[in-house]
Amino acid sequence: MRVTRLALRDLRRFQAVEMAPAPGLNLLTGGNGAGKTSVLEALHLMAYGRSFRGRVRDGLIRDQAPALEVFVEWEEMDAADMTRTRRAGLRHAGQAWTGRLDGEDVAHLGQLCAALAVVTFEPGSHALIAGGAENRRRYLDWGLFHVEQDFMFLWRRYARALKQRNALLKAGGGTAQLDAWDRELAETGEALTVHRERYLAELAPRVAETTTGLSGTIPLEGLEFQPGWRRQEFSLADALLLGRERDRLSGHTGAGPHRADWSVRFKELPGREALSRGQTKLLALAVLLAQAGDYAARRGQWPVIALDDLPSELDRPHQQRVFDHLRRQSGLQLFVTATEAPPVLADMGLTYRLFHVEQGHLSG
Repeated sequence: MRVTRLALRDLRRFQAVEMAPAPGLNLLTGGNGAGKTSVLEALHLMAYGRSFRGRVRDGLIRDQAPALEVFVEWEEMDAADMTRTRRAGLRHAGQAWTGRLDGEDVAHLGQLCAALAVVTFEPGSHALIAGGAENRRRYLDWGLFHVEQDFMFLWRRYARALKQRNALLKAGGGTAQLDAWDRELAETGEALTVHRERYLAELAPRVAETTTGLSGTIPLEGLEFQPGWRRQEFSLADALLLGRERDRLSGHTGAGPHRADWSVRFKELPGREALSRGQTKLLALAVLLAQAGDYAARRGQWPVIALDDLPSELDRPHQQRVFDHLRRQSGLQLFVTATEAPPVLADMGLTYRLFHVEQGHLSG
């Protein structure tokens, strides 16, 4: 998967800019606050439906502009191993949005997100390891969304059933109504959990291998899945029934895959709290790159990789390990932002296309 054209309008500092990235490494340089990260935000927005720095209405739209616009053109391999050009556009006003994919209107943001795959590492990515469980559920669901065709439909069924059950709990709904939604929640929740558990188990060896390659010092042993209820003791249907009165009091459902999580297991450390901040960032990057590698193995092509401000996040030896890992991957397109060209690129003899960002202008 390779982006060939990216155009932004009214996104943060940018009034209107366009770039034609190289198929390999693309380096965006500029001072702090110049807008480098905004370019990666645009890619992330098209691939996830949101920015990694907050909601669209919270400052992503340029001052006084009614909406932002992002257009992406990219090449990918189809099922017959032929190169296919695709195009997607998104206009977002903070609340309302419109989108097009390959010349057709889209009804759901998920249609855009399913088309373009981007894996982003940015200063907040350490939350994947050190933050709340929601970050880790999103990680699992992103991977499954792209490699399991029926997963999104299943996820939406579960989310709808959960919303309806919570509404009934708050409104004091009757037993018959709750029984009906419990059946739907249990059926979809059990299936959702099987998908997540299997995906994490298949991903774990790749995460361990990638972590060893990037760090050499983090003693990762494996990944442990927590389904969101005491699954070894109860089915989800039983857990929902047993917890019903407690749920009535709290007004929300206390058991199920919406409470799921996973954790890293170490050979010598007691838990993720024992990692230094630098190790936490490195582990988060390894986990993300392992997922990108899994995507490539399953789909036959790499997702786009975006690394925001990498030189300030990792020291020079670990930067070299990261770039050494990435340059061994065939067909990978990479975007990296930095205040200036990282010396490690020259040390390793890596070539790149340079773009410079300054006060809302992009050149290169």
